[in-house]
Formats: sequence, structure tokens, C-alpha cells
Amino acid sequence: MTLTLGGWIVMLLSVGSVLALVSFCLFRVLSLPPVEIEKHLKGPLEIDTRDTSDAD
Repeated sequence: MTLTLGGWIVMLLSVGSVLALVSFCLFRVLSLPPVEIEKHLKGPLEIDTRDTSDAD
């Protein structure tokens, strides 16, 4: 069985719209300006996890 003309039109419109949306989103994300990082974000070293006081 082959696709009818209506089936081809629906399939091409749906695949084309999904590809267009993905391309638009990727373009928007990848063309963002670089973000200036002021300092490295690290956790504080003073976190008490309470797993070293009674290890055994």
C-alpha cells in the first residue's frame, strides 16, 4: 500500500514543522551571547555531612 496525496501532505507538513521548530530553537540557544562569569561557583567547604564523626 502506498500513501495517498493527503497522507503525503500531512506527513510532510508535520515533519517540516517539527524540523523548523527544532532548528529555530537550536539557533536561538546557540546564538546567545556568552555569559560573563564573575567567579567560580563552588560549594562551601564548611559543610558538615555528619558522616566522618562516627565512620565505623
